[in-house]
Amino acid sequence: MAPTNLSHRQTHNLLLISKLLSLRDTASPFTLLLDSLEQPATPLIEEYIRRAKLSKVHVTLIAFETLKRPDSVDVLVPARRKSPQQIAKEVSAAYQVASSTSLLRRRLILIDSLNPLINSKTVDSQFNLPAFLSSFLIPTSPSSPKVETSLVATYHQDVSISSNQQLYAPSPLSLLSYLATTVIKLHSFSHILAQKAARDRSLAAPVFGLEEEQDGVLLGRLDKLVGNENAEGIVLEMEHRRKSGRGVLEWYILPPASRYPPNQTKEIVTLLDDHPLYCPPEEPDTGAGDEEPESTFNLRLTDRQRREREGVVLPYFDAQSGEGPGEGGRILYDMGEEDDFDEEEDEI
Repeated sequence: MAPTNLSHRQTHNLLLISKLLSLRDTASPFTLLLDSLEQPATPLIEEYIRRAKLSKVHVTLIAFETLKRPDSVDVLVPARRKSPQQIAKEVSAAYQVASSTSLLRRRLILIDSLNPLINSKTVDSQFNLPAFLSSFLIPTSPSSPKVETSLVATYHQDVSISSNQQLYAPSPLSLLSYLATTVIKLHSFSHILAQKAARDRSLAAPVFGLEEEQDGVLLGRLDKLVGNENAEGIVLEMEHRRKSGRGVLEWYILPPASRYPPNQTKEIVTLLDDHPLYCPPEEPDTGAGDEEPESTFNLRLTDRQRREREGVVLPYFDAQSGEGPGEGGRILYDMGEEDDFDEEEDEI
């Protein structure tokens, strides 16, 4: 790839992830986070909440797993043992109370886990997951003020799904991936480095956790790099779908929250290809062009030898100096004493 195109891609994708995490211009109405036991989505959710607080965005957390309301969350809606209709009513009522006291035109709704909602026994077989998620993005009445709403939901890939779904219906993960405008899959940075090191040596990439398929193994063991704190952070594998249908694929790295203050406004997310541990900088090749191959022979020419070489007239130059049609490309051959002249062949 040309350096100009590479620089343009890096700049464009950095601006895109900044817009998505900061919820600017409703770039992604529905964002799906795919995490696992190896790398939970908690650090990324905390980054969403931190940026929402800086931008004065109202944050509502629909809690299936969270027990205590985080400091920067405006409203916590407990969702355990509640029907989807009750959850939607409480979320709408909480925002109406907040909007009556202040003018809020931007809103962030977080769902810490979709798995209990999908596997819940209180949900009947006629439950429509797309309609439930769309109810948070579409205003309930035409007279209600326009609010820019962004929905961010987490799906645990390691949690099994109950088999009570309809026959021939797509799996919940396939349905969520189809509905989401942005899908972010989270990876452990240390695991990504271990897999890249294996690929660089033309070896099979290692697997961790449940993918090892060993009895009793839930989390993959990986020794931390000694004396290297830069290996911390989480890797974001992003797939963003634009309105035109074009998709954007990129890998990013989010550093731990301990490396920057809570009021940090400068972008902290970087491309994975720019990280020194993933792609170490190449050492400059100093003087490689001036070096000569090692040999016992003298490969240089003197000025006299160069002039004599330039003065040699090769045979094909005389053959091209003919005049008239058919003269170019003649074969010039001087017969020697050892040549046997055949008159019959010459007549032919």
